[in-house]
Amino acid sequence: MDKLNFPEKFLESLVGEPGFNEEKFTNAHQNIDPPTSIRLNPFKKAVIKTGEQVPWCPEGYYLDVRPSFTFDPLFHAGCYYVQEASSMFIGHILKYIKPDGEPVRILDLCAAPGGKSTLLNSAMNPDDLLVANEIIKTRVPVLTDNLSRWGTANTIVTNNDPRDFTRLKSFFDIILVDAPCSGSGMFRKDRAAMDEWSEANVELCHQRQERILADIYPCLKEGGHLIYSTCSYSHQENEDILDWLCDSFELETLQIPIYKEWGIVETQSPQQQAWGYRFYPGQVKGEGLFAACLKKTGDSGELSGFKNKEQQKLVGKEIDLIKGYINNPLDFYYFKANDDWMAIYRHHIESLNILQRNLYIKKSGVRIGKLAGKDLIPDHELALSNIINKDAFLQTELDKDQAIQYLRRENIDIVVNDKGWSLMDFEGQHLGWAKLLPNRINNYYPKEIRIFAAQPPKG
Repeated sequence: MDKLNFPEKFLESLVGEPGFNEEKFTNAHQNIDPPTSIRLNPFKKAVIKTGEQVPWCPEGYYLDVRPSFTFDPLFHAGCYYVQEASSMFIGHILKYIKPDGEPVRILDLCAAPGGKSTLLNSAMNPDDLLVANEIIKTRVPVLTDNLSRWGTANTIVTNNDPRDFTRLKSFFDIILVDAPCSGSGMFRKDRAAMDEWSEANVELCHQRQERILADIYPCLKEGGHLIYSTCSYSHQENEDILDWLCDSFELETLQIPIYKEWGIVETQSPQQQAWGYRFYPGQVKGEGLFAACLKKTGDSGELSGFKNKEQQKLVGKEIDLIKGYINNPLDFYYFKANDDWMAIYRHHIESLNILQRNLYIKKSGVRIGKLAGKDLIPDHELALSNIINKDAFLQTELDKDQAIQYLRRENIDIVVNDKGWSLMDFEGQHLGWAKLLPNRINNYYPKEIRIFAAQPPKG
């Protein structure tokens, strides 16, 4: 790999940081390429070649070589997510704090592009609800696409500033704030991050992190958990934030069990002795990360329930038609967004109503499609979901070349004898829709996510 020149004063700023080893750190950045890792989707069973398992994530695996993910149909089917291994530790925290048998509401506040949202969602049950929020409007589509690929019906995507959540008093059981930071933990993967690093930017990020956390605190319920993480090594953005949180709010630190052989550095903040976990390249097989978990001991009041009566004014015959396309249809609540029919688990009706009243929602559950008379024009989300009744549709199996043609939204070299809407499959996994006609196939793969890149050479 190319020689890496750290920003001025960067290494100097890390001297004395807990667990920092300059020799191992520098060697990892100068001589070791970043590992490639993926996390399998537990809701979609596909045969995927993997390598060594990520120690702190049962679904995470390192790959021996980095393939072209763009030209892997199983990637587009949502069978796995390409995620940096250190960040998968958030899932380890969630599994430790999540109560057994009790439905929880989880907020991923700074969610795009969706790696940590799909990570959280993998550990959730249908009765649990994930709200994945992205502050920056232009980053919302990629978050929505990634959660749609994951295929579950217990997610809601919102586009709101953290202060908008202040009015949702005691609504969430668990909140993840993967805070905007100075990005030093990603130097090895993102050389541009080095150009933006400075001591002044670290301090600016510290102030922004405090504002975000103060805004979000009221919507965490008493006894709930706050997971805080950054991809920075700076104590101002990590241990200092933990001290500030414990000083300013009714929060207590939580120690997360880890194994020594994982190479994670366990730290405690200087004033409040709050537990934190540092990941250094050269000591872990991954990039830089800081993570911590705190439990709320105070009460921020209650939010009253709310029922949107307009949502109940729906045509019963249409709902009966929609149910035929869904597995276990009685488990779901059906509603319309403009002309599109949507489905979300019935357990989340009140939560959906509250969120619709208070936030700007971009996606709720699974978008099923539009009804044209008695016929459904199915949506792409339905094809990728795990709630679809696939027996209600034709299914067309594609080979690798045909699948790439389909994902490019090109004509597909295949002979068909049926007609009607068909799921287009690769190795049994749904990629999307096509309309089979007597003399052609109409490709309905969404234009905005089709493959544009040139095919890599074979071999």
